[in-house]
Amino acid sequence: MSSLTSAEKVYFEDVLDMSGGFVLDFYNSTFEEFFRSHGIEIYGEKKYRKNGESKARRLCAFWEQDPDEVVARVLSELLDRYEAICETQGLDLKASIVQRCRQIVKRLSGIAKSKGPVTADQFLEKQITLPSLQKLPVESAVLRIIEERMREVEVVTDARANLSTIVLCGSVLEAVLLGAANDNPEQFNRSGSSPKNPQGKVKKFPEWTLSELINVASDIGILEPDVKEFSHGLRSFRNYIHPYQQVSSGFTPDEHTASLCFQVLKLALASVAGER
Repeated sequence: MSSLTSAEKVYFEDVLDMSGGFVLDFYNSTFEEFFRSHGIEIYGEKKYRKNGESKARRLCAFWEQDPDEVVARVLSELLDRYEAICETQGLDLKASIVQRCRQIVKRLSGIAKSKGPVTADQFLEKQITLPSLQKLPVESAVLRIIEERMREVEVVTDARANLSTIVLCGSVLEAVLLGAANDNPEQFNRSGSSPKNPQGKVKKFPEWTLSELINVASDIGILEPDVKEFSHGLRSFRNYIHPYQQVSSGFTPDEHTASLCFQVLKLALASVAGER
């Protein structure tokens, strides 16, 4: 039985769009497959029908009865899916609610009770040397572009052009993770976090969102947990390239945020290059 409180459930019901018995964009078949990837027979076990037959009611039965660790893992991936939907369909992200949901997931998973999550300042303190870009698993034409953008990142960072730093870091991160996927297709395709189309087949790599690339790279051990967490921050900040998104959020990128994003990129490059 999970320790999810009634108040906490309200946040997830909102983000996962559970009104009317639905859960995000799931069909019955994809909902079943999603839970099966976590070792759960959401349609096969009677206990998940105790609240009713709809997807939303089965999800409620799941989070009422299963242990915190399992519930945390499932809810984390559902949040990833929600963010991917917003990013790919140009929808407004409920950033503050998602942030609250992520905190709840951390509580359920026991992170806060152990050594605690890495703070932004601790993350910035990590010592890292930018790896040789020649070691990155990308084709030569893409490598030249990455080299140009890395030089530009240094220029705009020194100039305190914070939004430019964030956008460039996000673009390089996506290219490098896509290169890693192309270089390790079997590992990326076999991950339980690999995104699938409505037919249940893993999507082709060019169709993956940055969020999905980050999750799978972390799942197969390329990115460490702290880099995964802050990579999602970089991905979210990168969306402010759209002026209306920035206006709706009221967010203005500052030097600290830009520094965090550059640190994410350096650590991710080192991991992909095998130097971390």
